[in-house]
Amino acid sequence: MARTSFVRGALALAVLAAAGLSQAATLRIAGANDILTFDPHAQNHQTTLAYQQMVYEGLVRYNEKYEVEPALATKWTFVTPTQLRFELRKGVKFHDGAPFTADDVVFSINRVMTPPSNMTSAAQSVKEVRKIDDFTVDLILKGPSPVVLRELTEARIMNKAWAEKNNAAKAQDYKSKEESFAARNTNGTGPFILEAWQPDTKTTLKKNPNWWDKPKGNIDNLVFTPIKSAATRSAALISGQVDVVVDPPVQDLERIKRDPNIKVIEGAENRTIFFGFDQHRDELPGSNVKGKNPLKDKRVRQALYQAVDMAAIERSVMRGLGKPTGTMVAPMVNGWTKELGARAAKYDVEGAKKLLADAGYPQGFELTLDCPNDRYLNDEAICQAVTAMWTRIGVKTRLQTNPMSIHSAKIQKFEVSAYLLGWGVATFDALYSLDSLISTVDPKGGAAGNFNCGRMSDPKVDGLIEQIKTEMDARKRDAMIHEALQTVKDNYNYLPLHDQIRPWAMRKGVTTVHRADDRPMAIWTTIK
Repeated sequence: MARTSFVRGALALAVLAAAGLSQAATLRIAGANDILTFDPHAQNHQTTLAYQQMVYEGLVRYNEKYEVEPALATKWTFVTPTQLRFELRKGVKFHDGAPFTADDVVFSINRVMTPPSNMTSAAQSVKEVRKIDDFTVDLILKGPSPVVLRELTEARIMNKAWAEKNNAAKAQDYKSKEESFAARNTNGTGPFILEAWQPDTKTTLKKNPNWWDKPKGNIDNLVFTPIKSAATRSAALISGQVDVVVDPPVQDLERIKRDPNIKVIEGAENRTIFFGFDQHRDELPGSNVKGKNPLKDKRVRQALYQAVDMAAIERSVMRGLGKPTGTMVAPMVNGWTKELGARAAKYDVEGAKKLLADAGYPQGFELTLDCPNDRYLNDEAICQAVTAMWTRIGVKTRLQTNPMSIHSAKIQKFEVSAYLLGWGVATFDALYSLDSLISTVDPKGGAAGNFNCGRMSDPKVDGLIEQIKTEMDARKRDAMIHEALQTVKDNYNYLPLHDQIRPWAMRKGVTTVHRADDRPMAIWTTIK
């Protein structure tokens, strides 16, 4: 009798174990663009951040509705308008088993704030970090801040002892091609542990069994594969080699949607695609105009703007996945208005030619346009179309395309004359774009102008941005945001093209939450 009970019990355990294994799932994701680094403070690049946030966490995070909620901090209190106290979560372990304490927070926030960090925007409101005790930290702010908690969602916490032991006390200097232990190895507190990263080949992550929180999905393993070729990416999804493609080729979407084994979910991104111009150098490299820079002239920038047929790009290149815009932030971002979103000037080839002639370039001039070819929806095709449009008005444009890993470093070193970039707004507030893209570049490498790759500079706008940072009256603050964005629009400092709509294509068995920041969340994903 005892023997029979033992056998039945063993069989029951075996069935339960098998059932448990059947629930375990591997999520295979593909995209054109690869991760640039695993140093959480080295590059403000969405694909990179999407996978870093599975490994590293911040004091706070967003929920599905982009509301700020506790993460490594359980509570926060404004002791004064400029003193923000965090009570830290106890019992949290890093992936190597080390305990999480206030020392890690002080170290990490200081690392975020210190060049060559490329994530200074995640702590731009912070002046100083103070340890109160092992599980209490105070952030001393530069002034009252309406967005500090949203900024901190991107300030990820590292283990101080691990970083110092591995000579990674400072962030990797990515644009200078620095190699770093923290770029290829990780030690976070997040729901997944990095198993291996083979650049341009594959990234594998496994579930952290000791994570302090509980996932809402069933993913135990994740494999991300960068597949630059559009046709190969589509084929991998259709054949079942991958479960999700976060950037299905625009030209294949209708065919993909007809496949009974695939579903497509899509939504607006908080990302605006735009062209930037060198407005700093006195002479453009490679141009036939010597001794001056045509792009410093507002009339030239307006001519380039009026030469672009945005409707044709939206119709023929984007096929409905780009909503033409006249401003640098998307409609879901605080500060956007319908007035700002309207086109600054109509498409007018003859008007553009006249502007060039008035500026002293009746025969046009030569220009090099730099673009990524694996980052945004049809990025290279957009640039090919615009190259032809600019050449039509006499600006003989040479197109140079590169993978985002090269393009990003190049624009950050100011090695371009005109360039394509997309900017997502992590805080969903226009200050994020104003400070990074429009503020005069901080010569000390701070948050101001850290992606102002054309080095525009407007003291009036700089003054407005400084006021926006600390203004707590929403009506006054929104008015200043509007004035700053309108000034940039009127001066044609940038050429905003469209707000990107991002489809995700996936196998029928995948259930997940579409994100406006284009970051798949494995902890919210279930696969059958």
